[in-house]
Amino acid sequence: MRSAQSSDTSVAPPSNRAVHDKQERVNVSAEGKPYLAFRLAGEVYAIDILRIREIIEYNAPTAVPMMPPSVRGVINLRGSVVPVIDLSVRFGNQAADIGKRTCFVIVEIEHEGALLVLGLMVDGVNAVLEIDAESVEPAPSFGTPVNTEFIEGMAKINGRFVIILNIERVLSIEEMAALKTVEATA
Repeated sequence: MRSAQSSDTSVAPPSNRAVHDKQERVNVSAEGKPYLAFRLAGEVYAIDILRIREIIEYNAPTAVPMMPPSVRGVINLRGSVVPVIDLSVRFGNQAADIGKRTCFVIVEIEHEGALLVLGLMVDGVNAVLEIDAESVEPAPSFGTPVNTEFIEGMAKINGRFVIILNIERVLSIEEMAALKTVEATA
């Protein structure tokens, strides 16, 4: 079994309004798949880098009434309205505290044939990790702080588990429909 490769998992936070072009982010080798690792409530999570559009610094979102508790509001991203999801609340924890490294990971998700752009509020971005498929274990049936339907797998890096999220399953159908309504009315 090959071990997961990683650069330092405590990389400095993204710079002011850092925009990361997909083609410049990482060179994909035949041996591993790139993931963006981030911190949330003391745990390290990862998302397939191909789902990530960019990373931007935290800016207080505008609250939108009648949204699910995990929807913090919306932000203006170069003229587009982007709903912001607090992953901590979505995973059943308390609302995330705002810190120096808090940022939004902007992701693209397909829902009913439409491309949704969403901001995921996280405690901080760690690094781009290249994880071999052989290093990813299936999601356990219990013992993680996240409902396992969201988990694509788990990888052990530097002696610690990284929870790999299936971003399409992180949001429920009802929440995605509510977010589509927010984008349409804004």
